[in-house]
Amino acid sequence: MVNSAAAPAICRAAAEVSCVRSISTEIERVDPQSKFQVNRFIEIPFRLYAGHPQWVPPLRSEVAKSFDRRRHPFYESSDAAFFIAVRGGRDVGRVAALENRPFNEHHGTRHANFYFFDCEDDPDAAAALLDCVSEWARTRGLDTLVGPKGLSALDGFGVLVEGFEHRQMMTMTNYNYPYVSRLLEGLGFVKEIDFVSSLLCKHSFRMSERLIRVAARAEQRGFLKIKRFATKRELVKWAPRIGTAYNRAFVRNWEYHPLSQHEIDYILGNFLLVADPRLIRLILRGDDVVGFMLAFPDLSAALQQAHGRLTPLSLLRLLREKRRTRWVCMNGAGILPEFHGYGGNAMLYAEIVRTLLQAGYEHADLPQVADTAVQMRRDLEELGARPYKVHRVYRRGV
Repeated sequence: MVNSAAAPAICRAAAEVSCVRSISTEIERVDPQSKFQVNRFIEIPFRLYAGHPQWVPPLRSEVAKSFDRRRHPFYESSDAAFFIAVRGGRDVGRVAALENRPFNEHHGTRHANFYFFDCEDDPDAAAALLDCVSEWARTRGLDTLVGPKGLSALDGFGVLVEGFEHRQMMTMTNYNYPYVSRLLEGLGFVKEIDFVSSLLCKHSFRMSERLIRVAARAEQRGFLKIKRFATKRELVKWAPRIGTAYNRAFVRNWEYHPLSQHEIDYILGNFLLVADPRLIRLILRGDDVVGFMLAFPDLSAALQQAHGRLTPLSLLRLLREKRRTRWVCMNGAGILPEFHGYGGNAMLYAEIVRTLLQAGYEHADLPQVADTAVQMRRDLEELGARPYKVHRVYRRGV
């Protein structure tokens, strides 16, 4: 293994073509204009997790968008590079290096993020990949690596460290082998924050007397009201207001940074593709959206059968799974900070239970609540939810 003092020279070479970390490991920087290289990058996890019952493959076309500097909103103000680890002519790992400038400006940090970290159980390849990310970050004056953390709010955070026996919730969270956290910790990475996903089952749905009382009082007072949807056309009309509220609701969250209009449109476009109007609830103050609950039918089984490709058959399977799944993902619930304390949270929690029972769902995944959000996690437990997965975001100096 090459010592750390040699890493800068190695990764400067990687910025142009490729770099050799050891006799057996080479790191190549992906040319985003090369379809062949981009496809190599995309294919690595398909080989690593082939046939794994808990892994849900992403759509290859969606991953390819991460390389498109003209279409992906991340590149309006930020930058990225992509690396592949090669041994003996075989691709054995990959990683993306990201600089999210709006995040750094908002928080006063100099972070680089890493994402798309997939690797064989190979400490040398893992070290080579992340050393190149470090060198990429140093050349930009950044001082800390944080990740996994992706290009948009749609990308799941962290490395799975608990709950390996459970299937990935579509592509809204990540799945990985248990050894990935060992590789990172062996390279000096430590915990930055944990994101806890909870499971709510039909037989354990409940509302505590306190939540029932608070929700009922809030509805009777009339200061806030619930907006429900009957059709997707009506939902589309409300989309801009939902986007504005989304951008303002999470200002106190660890991962928050102000989103551009292009980023909001990108999130809403993906949201509307899978949205079921029956599962969407808004909290209104007058005609303004001050809170929301965004839920989606779980299409994981159909995505596994699609193997990352959209074909007429896979589209048919997705539509069929949307009708028959008994699982739902509640990946988005928030109240504007200035409306906390008015009972809006309790109204949303009441809607979660009502919605699931009325729509016939038996299980709800409530993904990735930060371990620092103590009150929200307590509220979820009052609903009968139990923690069942933990994803860890790591950090290390560059």
